[in-house]
Amino acid sequence: MALLKVLSVLLDYPSEQFYEHKTAIIDCVNEAKIKPQIKRSLLDFINLRDEQALLDWQADYDSLFERGRSLGLWLFEHVHGESRDRGQAMVDLTAKYKEAGLHISQHQLPDYIPMFLEFISTQGEQGAREWLLDVEHILALLQCRLERRGSDYAVMFSCLLDLAGSRLDLRDMRNQVASEKRDDSKKAIDKEWQEEEVTFGADSLDKNCGAATRKPSNTQRKDLDVPLNWVGFNEAETPQAGVEQ
Repeated sequence: MALLKVLSVLLDYPSEQFYEHKTAIIDCVNEAKIKPQIKRSLLDFINLRDEQALLDWQADYDSLFERGRSLGLWLFEHVHGESRDRGQAMVDLTAKYKEAGLHISQHQLPDYIPMFLEFISTQGEQGAREWLLDVEHILALLQCRLERRGSDYAVMFSCLLDLAGSRLDLRDMRNQVASEKRDDSKKAIDKEWQEEEVTFGADSLDKNCGAATRKPSNTQRKDLDVPLNWVGFNEAETPQAGVEQ
């Protein structure tokens, strides 16, 4: 699916690459077999960004994806948070990249969505669809959160769900997202990075060891998680962008 490479570029950090290949990007979208309303919204996104200065686009991108975790573009962040399972899941995904003859830098994370899209674009139409269905709940969650922010980036995830042939009903997820607290405010960010008080001696055993010092944020609480089903690369018990070929 050539459109997956286009979506990979559009979801990655804005760069001159977009302007250099704008014509080819538009042609690819026009030829894509996606719903007409999604195609129109995607073309509107492209035309709007073409008229926008790169620095302004980058600032908008930072304000969405670089503040807080709820809109993080790392797949396993929304499944495992900072648990050890995330590390194992990334090892498994990296192995799949290598099986496909693709290699990534040691400084890149394999679950970064633009990279993931570039990978599955090499897996054939059916293979790409299966991979997208494996992560459809994450894609839907990001779409709903972006819709709540009033961001036209939501069309990227709507397009991915359309390519996957997903049949998810987003009404319940939209209701869940509507009750979430924003995590991109200055107060929320300061709280996320606030250091725990350090104590020593016997008191520290109860205070520091008895309680979790790496408490999950509101967006990681188990009671707020959307159930996710992983298929394909998760055979083991437990189980930034551009893929170099």
